Amino acid sequence: MLELWAGQPLRVPVLRACGSPLVDATRPPAGEERKVVTVLFCDLVGFTARSDRADPEDVGAMLRPFHARLRAEIERIGGTLDKLIGDAVMAVFGVPAVHEDDPERAVRCGLRMLEAIAELNQAHPALELAVRIGVNTGEALVALERGTGSEGVVGDVVNTAARLQGVAPVNGVVVGEATWRATQALFEYEQLAPVQVKGKAQPVPIWRVLGARSRPGVDLAERPPTPLIGRGEELAALRRHYRQAFTEHAARLVTVLGEPGVGKSRLLREFAGFVDAQPELVAWRRGHCLSYGQAAGFWALGEIIKGQAGILDSDDPLEVAAKLDAAVRAVAGDAAEREWLKARLAPLVGLGTAGEAPAGRDESLTAWRRFLHLVAGQSPLILVIEDLHWADPALLEFVEQLPEQGGAADLLVVVTARPELLDRHPGWGAGRPHATAISLAPSTTSRPRCCSPPCSASRCCRRRSSRCSLSGLAATRCTPRSSCACSPTGGC
Repeated sequence: MLELWAGQPLRVPVLRACGSPLVDATRPPAGEERKVVTVLFCDLVGFTARSDRADPEDVGAMLRPFHARLRAEIERIGGTLDKLIGDAVMAVFGVPAVHEDDPERAVRCGLRMLEAIAELNQAHPALELAVRIGVNTGEALVALERGTGSEGVVGDVVNTAARLQGVAPVNGVVVGEATWRATQALFEYEQLAPVQVKGKAQPVPIWRVLGARSRPGVDLAERPPTPLIGRGEELAALRRHYRQAFTEHAARLVTVLGEPGVGKSRLLREFAGFVDAQPELVAWRRGHCLSYGQAAGFWALGEIIKGQAGILDSDDPLEVAAKLDAAVRAVAGDAAEREWLKARLAPLVGLGTAGEAPAGRDESLTAWRRFLHLVAGQSPLILVIEDLHWADPALLEFVEQLPEQGGAADLLVVVTARPELLDRHPGWGAGRPHATAISLAPSTTSRPRCCSPPCSASRCCRRRSSRCSLSGLAATRCTPRSSCACSPTGGC
């Protein structure tokens, strides 16, 4: 079999019997691709010895609740259960969809697994389960289609995660360096002595997870103050809307649109500094939309209500109920209205509604809106909701209608979102005089982080625009190519 290349015959190896070309085993199959993933390994401690002489049905009875709980925790936070091998579980974060917070998800999943094991032991004392968990981040070869006889995820990142699990303390979570670097601002860590593991020439640095510094979506570690460059117009627009909301007593909704990493959170931090420098006292309440979990729908609103009531994650249900009662009493004078508000705010702060029929969605939305309007009616209120593109339709509707129904309340709602928000909700803010948008294009004052030396933007990505219905601004979109000229992972 001959092929022509540059005018010269190119000989391809063939099988003499049938004339079929031999497969180049050095190339990955078409159904595989390289991805940066985070791998979690969890293994029961001492289970092999316990099951050595046990009946297989008894072993299965012990493993079933263990497998079911861990599967639920993995899938709840957006991970993929890759393998169940006896008493070992392997989960992958970043397959099939990649998220910017995959390392954080994996570490939170590991902590939730420890809590799940404790709950299982409490419910079934005879189990006496204990685990070790290892987490590692790195590049892997991922099979896009399973069931072809190949492994789903392969690479050194998988092997290292398994080795880290083996050296983790009992009922502890250990992470590798790449995972630690990606999550060190979100979790408390204890650096352990580097360990020598099989297959590694040098000792591997490891860190033990001591706990989360905050609930999901809340970043407590502010970056060192640096000058804000190239965003003067956008910051001036936020300041202008601030004055309109609080001097003209006209509630406003401002949407800050931009791609990941373009500076939305940095702009908000600068705006928060401006608000803090004002002579009047303004309440700043912040929520963050999550992309995973059953409770992600109104998570951001729950954070806002908790912030207004001063509710901490460490508070027990009695303390939560007392703080919610105090927050409602501070703004609502009528006793019947207070009880109505408390009953409908309770689910947002994690309290059950035993003994009372659950309220309908419309009634709950009305109560939540009423509470925030009462708060803004007493003192100026800024609500900040980040990553609104993850919000479900009910929350989008709530946020969109919140300012226009605020009357003369001193209320400013600022949301950040990727341009995907306009794909999901093309009419966002359309025809609403209280709504406006600020579109953040990539800064021209510095080159893309992936490029060294500088490269042409056209080599890295295809750019397209979505027209924002709020203000007619074009929200710049950047779709990475599969093979970026300057980045091994593709795209700027």
